[in-house]
Amino acid sequence: MSFLDVLYFIIPAAIFYAAPLIFTAIGGVFSERSGVINIGLEGLMVMGAFIGILFNLMFVDTFGAMTPWVALIAAMVVSGLFSVMHAVASISFRADQTISGVAINMLGVAIALFSVKMIYGKGQTDYIQERFIRFDIPLLSDIPVIGPMFFKDVYGTSILAIGIAVMAWFVIYKTPFGLRLRAVGEHPMAADTMGVNVTKMRYIAVILSGALAGLGGAVYSQSISGEFSHTTINGQGFMALAAMIFGKWHPLGALGAALFFGFAQALSIVGGQIPYVQEVPTYFLHILPYALTILAVAGFIGKAHAPKASGIPYIKGKR
Repeated sequence: MSFLDVLYFIIPAAIFYAAPLIFTAIGGVFSERSGVINIGLEGLMVMGAFIGILFNLMFVDTFGAMTPWVALIAAMVVSGLFSVMHAVASISFRADQTISGVAINMLGVAIALFSVKMIYGKGQTDYIQERFIRFDIPLLSDIPVIGPMFFKDVYGTSILAIGIAVMAWFVIYKTPFGLRLRAVGEHPMAADTMGVNVTKMRYIAVILSGALAGLGGAVYSQSISGEFSHTTINGQGFMALAAMIFGKWHPLGALGAALFFGFAQALSIVGGQIPYVQEVPTYFLHILPYALTILAVAGFIGKAHAPKASGIPYIKGKR
């Protein structure tokens, strides 16, 4: 296997595994840009993964090949609603946002696993029949070198993830909504003085983060695992959180960081088929994504600056 063959093999896999992280990291960007810390991304991903599989299994006869895509919408709606609890606790009740996020993580796993046990009578769901399929992009897949690398055997979810990241950049930095979002995250009192409803903007941002995290979870469960159990979402939400920090709370930065972590995940799974890498002990490859997550955050956290009002409840009329 030549070096080019290795790239043809590993790059599509890296983008494929990065897609759920991209969705979730972008969701985290929206929340934290508004000044609300959301470490509950893991629990929101779990909820999205569960709803995605449940909807797929229940409505496969109704929607056929479109079932995985419709399931994404269902997962976004449910996870968005689930994130309202974090919004109410951290924005309206001004509770500690970190504790609220931890509660979301614990509650998401508990509700999902309890529901699986009640519905299926076992610790995991059945395997889905309809998954996302790969396809070649016409004309682009015929381009020498980069065609087979980026446009051959691609998943629609990978294209959607990159598109959402670019769209998020445009919304946050090129629209009035994005300006208001960044304003309430940097200086909510000044934004309030200019007529921006700080509470409303933060609610919208947190619900958006929940919907996108649910989308990431549903993509992961329907494209990678094919079922839902207690190990389906196993740290991916925290990887997405690390990607958001590593990317300096910027949508395109989060995209690049998620691709980096996706590459590590892909290497841990398909590394056994790559020359030289296959000689590395398997357990080293399996811990690689988590080790890189820790190293990236530990080495970068002091150099990255979160929005100034991040984690600080806003009380109207007080700094």
